[in-house]
Amino acid sequence: MTTPVKPEQQQKRRLTAPGRKTRERIVEAAAELMFRHGAGGTSIPDVQAAAGVSASQIYHYFGDKQGLVLAVVDHQTDAKIAQQRPLLDNLDSIEALREWCDGAGDRLDAAGCEGGCEIGSLASELADRDQSARTGLAAAFDRWEAPIRSGLARMQARGELSPSADTDALATALLAAVQGGMLLSQVRRSSTAYRQAVSSVIDHVESHLVR
Repeated sequence: MTTPVKPEQQQKRRLTAPGRKTRERIVEAAAELMFRHGAGGTSIPDVQAAAGVSASQIYHYFGDKQGLVLAVVDHQTDAKIAQQRPLLDNLDSIEALREWCDGAGDRLDAAGCEGGCEIGSLASELADRDQSARTGLAAAFDRWEAPIRSGLARMQARGELSPSADTDALATALLAAVQGGMLLSQVRRSSTAYRQAVSSVIDHVESHLVR
């Protein structure tokens, strides 16, 4: 069964090398602006100035601002997942889960717990306002959650996790702890809330280990 190709993926395949570089420059500039000022606080002229392009180039590559926002969602998702590799691809032990979550906590501390999550910030702003963006963000979180589910499923297949453990629910709970913990840490300017939230969920996962 073949995976359907999105229209934006088809467009990227048709672009020349200079065209791809220009498109990437626009998306990167827009992503940085939207992370700092929100999608609503970022205008097309803002992106023009930051990327050094014309308005016609932005409309050529993205159609409209909504198209640009969706491209930013994809870009931030790709960047977030790439940032967490190879740990994200090997979440099939309690130790690996803790190492992965600790790494995110260390990055929070390094940033002074400012800024929040790039995907979570967009979701908070757009989920109730833009159906297309909400759908794209839901897919982004699914992509992020998938490696957690896969890792837990491998543990269960090896007989390490109890057959009664709901690995899908545990994966969702851990991602929810990551997101909620990051938000509280951003507000409180301390990674303590994040570390407590993810540790509690991992402890719960550990309670399902076959002794």
